[in-house]
Amino acid sequence: MKKTLAIVTLSVMLSACASLRQPSENDADASLPSPKPTLEKVPPAAKLPAAPVAVVEDPLPAVDLSADLFYDIMRAEIGFQRGQWQGPYTILLSDAQQTRDPRLARRAAEIALAARRPAEALSAVRLWSELAPHSDEALQNYLSLVMLSDNISEIQPLLAQRLAQASPETVGPLILQIQRLLNRARDKTAAFTMLEQLTSPYSTLMESHLALAQSAFTNRDSVRAQAEANQALSIKPDSELAILTLAQVTPDPDRAMKLVADFLKKYPDAREVRIAYARGLVEQKQFEAASDQFLKLLKDNPDDQATLFALGILNVQTNHLGPAETYLKHYLELLAADQEDEHDPTQALLLLSQIAEERNDIPGALKWLEQIEPGDAYISAQIRRGQLLAKRGDINGARKVLEQAQADASNDHDQQQLILGEAQILRDAGRNQEAADILEAGVKSFPDSVDLLYDYAMAADKIGSYSTMEGALRKIIQIVPNSQHAYNALGYSLADRNIRLPEALTLIQKALELAPNDPFITDSLGWAQYRLGNFAEAEKQLRRAYGLKADPEIGVHLGEVLWVSGKQTEAKQLWRDAQAKDPQNDVLKSTLTRLNVKL
Repeated sequence: MKKTLAIVTLSVMLSACASLRQPSENDADASLPSPKPTLEKVPPAAKLPAAPVAVVEDPLPAVDLSADLFYDIMRAEIGFQRGQWQGPYTILLSDAQQTRDPRLARRAAEIALAARRPAEALSAVRLWSELAPHSDEALQNYLSLVMLSDNISEIQPLLAQRLAQASPETVGPLILQIQRLLNRARDKTAAFTMLEQLTSPYSTLMESHLALAQSAFTNRDSVRAQAEANQALSIKPDSELAILTLAQVTPDPDRAMKLVADFLKKYPDAREVRIAYARGLVEQKQFEAASDQFLKLLKDNPDDQATLFALGILNVQTNHLGPAETYLKHYLELLAADQEDEHDPTQALLLLSQIAEERNDIPGALKWLEQIEPGDAYISAQIRRGQLLAKRGDINGARKVLEQAQADASNDHDQQQLILGEAQILRDAGRNQEAADILEAGVKSFPDSVDLLYDYAMAADKIGSYSTMEGALRKIIQIVPNSQHAYNALGYSLADRNIRLPEALTLIQKALELAPNDPFITDSLGWAQYRLGNFAEAEKQLRRAYGLKADPEIGVHLGEVLWVSGKQTEAKQLWRDAQAKDPQNDVLKSTLTRLNVKL
C-alpha cells in the first residue's frame, strides 16, 4: 500500500488543510475597498481603509499640451523604449513639478521601478501623492515603497491620522492592517516601536494586542508575543483570532495544541479554530484524530470541498480506502458542478487512480488518469498510464501513450521523464536492448542529464556493455562529484564481476562517506569485502545493511556469506525470506543455482 500510494505525503495533506479558509475575526477586511491597480513591480501594501469622508476626485491641473511639453513626453518615452531610464525619469519628474500633473509623476515612478531604482521611485510617488492626495492608488504605492526604504518614520503621522479618523468599528481592523504593512519593513525593531506608539491610544482594543503579538513574534520575542496574545484573549475570551494567535506564538507545539483543544471545549462551534486544530493533528501525524475533527467540520457543512478533500487524503493515509473514495468522488462532483471553481482536481484524480490500482482495478485506474489535463502532474500521469498498460501486457499501447505525451512536453525535464518512463517499461518487460537504445538516444539529446546517464548505465549493465556503463557513471561523477549513487554503482559492478577489487572498494568507501547510513551502499561494501575474501568484515557490513533495510537482495548477499562461512541454516532462512518477498528475484535465482542449493 505504501508503494502504491506514495503520492500521499504529509505535505500534500497540509496543503489540503491550508486551502481551508483562515480566520479573519468577523471578516475584518470585508469592509475595505476593492484593491486598486498598483504600479508595475511594486509589492502590494496592506490596504488601508479610506477615512470616513466623502470620496473626492483629485482635479487635474489646467495645463495646455504645449509643443515643449509634448516634445518632453515623446523624448522620455522613446528614450525609455531604447533602454534608458535616468533621462526619461528626470524629464518627466521635472515636468510633473512644473505642471503639477500627477500623471507625469506616476509615469516617472513607473520608469524608476522598471529600472529597479526604488529610491527614485519613492521620490516620484511622494510627488504623485502630493499632487493627488485622494488617490488610493498613489497612497498604496507610497506605503509599499516606504517599506522598502531604510527610514519608515515618515509614514507614522499618516498612519496615526488614519487611525484617528477611522470610525469605531474600523479601528480594530485598521490596526491589524497596519501591523501587516509594518511587518514588511526592513528595520523590524523600528517597525515594532512605531506600532507600539500607534496602538498606545487604543490599548483597550483586542486588535492592538494581537498586532503587537504578531509583531513581537516576527521579532522573535516569544515572551512579549505570548503576553500580548494572552491580553487579547482576556479582552475577548471567545475570539478565534486571539486563541489562534496565542497558539502560533507559543513555542511548545504540545502546549499550543492543548490551548486550542481547551478552547474548543468551551466554544465547540469555533470552526476556524477546529480547522487549525485538525491541521495541527496532521502535522503531528495523528491522522485518525485529525479525521475525527474534519468529520465534525463536515457535519456542519457537508459540501465543503476543502474538508472533503482533506478527509479523502487522511483516509487514504490510514488505509480506509472505501471512505476515501467516497469523499474524493463527492469532492470531484462539487468541482464539476461549480463552473467558476478554479481548484485543480489533479490530486484527487491521482488518489482515486491509486485506490483503484490497489484493488487491481486497472481499467478504473486508467479511467481516472485519463481525466487529468495538462499541468504540473500531467506528464507523470501519462507515465503512470503507460506503466499500467504495460502491467496488463499492452507494451505497445504503453509506448504509444508516452509518444503522444511527447507532443505535450513543454520543457526538457518533461521530455527526459518520458524517455526514462518508456525505458523503464521496456526494462520491466525484459526488453533490455530496446531500453538501452532509447536511453542512448536520450543521452545524445541531453548529454548532461544525470538521470538519463544513470539509467543508461544500468541498461548497459543489463546487456553486458560494461565499458558503456562505466563511461556513463564516470561522466556522472564528473558532472556531480558528490554523486554517491554513481560511485556505488560503479564500485558494486566491479565487485560483482570480481575485477579491480581494490578500486571497487575505494569507490564504495567514497560513496559511503557521502551517505554513511545508506543500506544499499553498505551492502556493496560488504559484497566487496566478500569478494576480497574478508568474510568476517563482509558479514559485519551485510548484517548492518540488512538491519538498516531488510531488502531481499541484501538478504541474498548476506545468505551467501553465511553459507560459505558454515552458517548454512541461517543462510537458508534468509534466502527463504527473500523468496517470500520477491519470488522472481534474479539475484536469488542465480545465487541458488551457482551454489547448487535447494530451499
